[in-house]
Order: sequence, then C-alpha cells, then structure tokens
Amino acid sequence: MGPSALRYAALQTRLEGLGYDVRDQGNIATTDLAALVQGDGRAKYLDEILRYSALLADQVEAATLAGALPLVLGGDHSIAIGVLGGLARAHGRPGAVLWIDAHADMNTPETSPTGNVHGMPVAAIAGYGREWFDRGGWPVPSVDEAQVAMIGVRSIDPEEREVLRRSQVRVVTMAEIDRVGMEAAVEAALDRLRAAPWVHVSLDMDVLDPLHAPGVGTPVPGGITYREAHLMMEMVAESRLMGSLQVVEVNPILDDQNRSARLAVELVCSALGQKIL
Repeated sequence: MGPSALRYAALQTRLEGLGYDVRDQGNIATTDLAALVQGDGRAKYLDEILRYSALLADQVEAATLAGALPLVLGGDHSIAIGVLGGLARAHGRPGAVLWIDAHADMNTPETSPTGNVHGMPVAAIAGYGREWFDRGGWPVPSVDEAQVAMIGVRSIDPEEREVLRRSQVRVVTMAEIDRVGMEAAVEAALDRLRAAPWVHVSLDMDVLDPLHAPGVGTPVPGGITYREAHLMMEMVAESRLMGSLQVVEVNPILDDQNRSARLAVELVCSALGQKIL
C-alpha cells in the first residue's frame, strides 16, 4: 500500500511539474500473502524476498540501460537488495549508496535479533552473509563497502554495532548531526561517495522524527526535522551524484491522513531539483 499512497499524493503530477517525463511501470506482482512460506527463522521469507528482488532487479536494470533515472517505491527496505543488484548489473560494477535511515540495516541472519530481512539489506549488498544472499543473479557485493554512507542513524542492534565498527561504512549518526549541523553532516556523507562510478540514494521515511512522518513501520523518536530533511535532499540534488532513488517505509495503515506519503513526495521533489527560489 505504500506505493499507492505515494501515487495518491500526486507524485507523478509533481514530478511532471518539475519537467520530468515520468513512466509509471506499476507494481511488481507478488505471491499472495497467505501463501508465503517463512522458511528459516534467521532470515524470514528470504526465498520469497529474493524471488521478488529478481523481478525488481530486472526492471531497475532495464530502466538504467534505457537512460532513465529509476525511482523505486516501497514497501520495506528489503527491496534495496534487488534495486542495488539491478544497478550493479546494469553498470557492470559495484557502486555507492547514500543510506538515509534511522536504522543501519547491517544485520546478517547470524546477528539479527528478529530474523527480519528488512534489517539486513546493507549487509547483503555489501557482501556480508553471501551464503544467504548471493542467489539473485546480480553482482555481490553490489556496492563498495567503502562507498556506503549512512545518515540519520539512531537505532543499532548490539552485534550489528560491532559489525559496523569493523567495517569501512561511514555512519553519520543523529548525535553527529546534532553536533555539527545537517549541512556539515550531509557533506561528510556525500564526500564518501564522490569517487564512485554510480550513486544510489535510499530514503527510509523513518529517518524523520515520528512527529513529521508517523506512517512508518518502525518509528524511532529523535529523528530529523521537516526542514532538515528538505535541506538534505536539496543538497543531494545540488551534488549531482544521484543516479537512482528509492523511497520506503510508507505505511498508510499507520499514517495520519497520508501525511507521511505527502512528505515523501515533497522530499523526492527536493532530491530531483525543486527549490524554494
């Protein structure tokens, strides 16, 4: 229902107003929920997720090779596995990702306390847990670990924290944003990506404070503000690094009059060049 909420919030109309030629490819059909098989509890529904990811990777690859800028709507953050896989396959080599999220999503099935794959996509695309994730027909790793930058993170599991400390991932936490300000924090994240052959931006709406985006599956208090979010996305646009974008974690069931979806559309527009003046 997340993509439908974004469409209802006039995403296509707003992007066309910015001068873009928008081609909505529709939703990717999935297995009926009642027929899903959980499988191993350390990575719940992984086989189903990888099947879906393969379909998504094909569409992302085709759009990239056609010269379009893929904009992927979700859904939970596990879709990033297919998105980054498709991008790596289209470009023929790993790239970079700006991961905008309250969570690090750096768990593997061995470290995850829940077994939820939406807490594992960064690990998967960076080549961790290959025996679990390297089954999709795309390059693994899909991104260069040294060219992964996270911003807005404020919720990390204990074992996940140790993995991050040993990694080359640049993590800009909310504490760092509080100390140096959003502008300097975004610059620090973007600096890690500038030498990459291609850059994907992944926006999880739970990076915002729940006061601004209540309609997310895993809200965490103390997030970024409305104004900080727009500044961040405007800086992404000004950097001219972004070649693809995804927006996830819009859940209309938990939302208040589609507020989160409307804000997501505004942020997409800012990332694609909309300015006040």
